[in-house]
Amino acid sequence: MFASGETDCTSAKTPTALLIPNSLFGMGNPLLDISAVVDKDFLDKYTLKPNDQILAEDKHKALFEEIVKKFKVEYHAGGATQNSIKLAQWMIQEPHNVGTFFGCIGKDKFGEILKQKAEDAHIDAHYYEQDEEPTGTCAACITGDNRSLVANLAAANCYKKDKHLDLEENWKLVEKAKVYYIAGFFLTVSLESILKVAKHASENNKLFCLNLSAPFICQFFKDNLMQVMPYVDVLFGNETEAAAFAKEQDFDTTDIKEIAKKAQALPKVNTKRPRIVVLTQGKDETTMALHDKVQTFPVLKIDPKDIVDTNGAGDAFVGGFLSGLVQEKPLNQCVKAAHYAANVIIRRAGCTFPEKPDFK
Repeated sequence: MFASGETDCTSAKTPTALLIPNSLFGMGNPLLDISAVVDKDFLDKYTLKPNDQILAEDKHKALFEEIVKKFKVEYHAGGATQNSIKLAQWMIQEPHNVGTFFGCIGKDKFGEILKQKAEDAHIDAHYYEQDEEPTGTCAACITGDNRSLVANLAAANCYKKDKHLDLEENWKLVEKAKVYYIAGFFLTVSLESILKVAKHASENNKLFCLNLSAPFICQFFKDNLMQVMPYVDVLFGNETEAAAFAKEQDFDTTDIKEIAKKAQALPKVNTKRPRIVVLTQGKDETTMALHDKVQTFPVLKIDPKDIVDTNGAGDAFVGGFLSGLVQEKPLNQCVKAAHYAANVIIRRAGCTFPEKPDFK
């Protein structure tokens, strides 16, 4: 994989056939997505911004029932990290179970749906199942090509390092992996679990990837985020998250390239690998910082009328990127795979995809 001093185009390509199960590890909040096209009145009633991600508060509790009663809803297995692992597996196709996923669910109907969906997606999901809280849900409130996400973590919030991650049979799966991915959302759940995985990756010169995930993570969970940052080999984010991160870190710039450079240069434990920072900007170019070099990559063009739902675009981008990383492809190929995956996903409702990719 990317040794120190390698640029984006020099990493040797490994055939997919050499991949083994459990090479890619993800840990996060498994949620059942409830997607619906809503109206502005609905957003206003629950004081939601058209394009945002928030955790449900008491005032949002009725939202989950109302959206089901009032609008035509679709259910999809979700949660940011699980989506990305699923997408990476879809891009890879064979062998099955390249992706492993850990998270917490309830012993209920929604939990059973999530287990079935993970199996259908050929990912090796090992859930910590408990009966104190129900399986988490996420309402995706869609207006035009915007989406406002409201997550009720419930069971997802109950993940326990000592009850699951530390178990010998589970930790063996962690050790099998060579690429690790955790969305920033999990920083609100189990910092100690993230740090255990991050330190393992760093000590064994494996790739640990993290996503900023949402502005509120950068703002209100800044301390947790910065405890993990020294272990991060690949940092993902979009333009709004990058702006929030830059503001909280006193970067004194709003320029996306400068933000990428400054984030890339933050202290790092494993000095054998320079950090890679990848920032997306919707339909605008993707920015990547490595060493002191910043590159930009145009996204695939799409007619606005072909956009069905941008809800899973960020997760899909990461999934595509991870599929390249775990196959040890050059970074420009990882970005290409990421753009392809995002382009497929936004043409469909929810984070769903056709049977097979036609990515070359």
